[in-house]
Amino acid sequence: MGELGFGSEVREALQQRSDFLIDQGLAERRGQRVTLARNLLATLRSRDLATAAQRIAAETGLEHRPVADGERVSGVYRRSVMLTSGRFAMLDDGLGFRLVPWKPVIERRLGQSMAATIRSDRASWEVWRQKGPSIG
Repeated sequence: MGELGFGSEVREALQQRSDFLIDQGLAERRGQRVTLARNLLATLRSRDLATAAQRIAAETGLEHRPVADGERVSGVYRRSVMLTSGRFAMLDDGLGFRLVPWKPVIERRLGQSMAATIRSDRASWEVWRQKGPSIG
């Protein structure tokens, strides 16, 4: 890139972007190189969920209760939430709410009780019918 004009503007923009990523903990400088963080996608997903959870908590007055890997959660499916990192279901468990990875199988169950087991950022859903639970 040139030292003047457009080339200079591009270089400055790249420098600003690198500085921003480093300040946010999303990259690190190694000599002249900038390397993205290893856990970049997980970090961005976590931030996306935290922002959505804060917004929903403010709207509903319910407390957000994070979900751990391997955990089984249950509650009433109140709504779906589309985020940059994917679609999530809001489960109201009576004590607060949880954001759980969404699947099409649950969409017709809005307002109903259900459960999900979380594994590696995916959910295995159980949808209760009148005769008992089934895997969805």
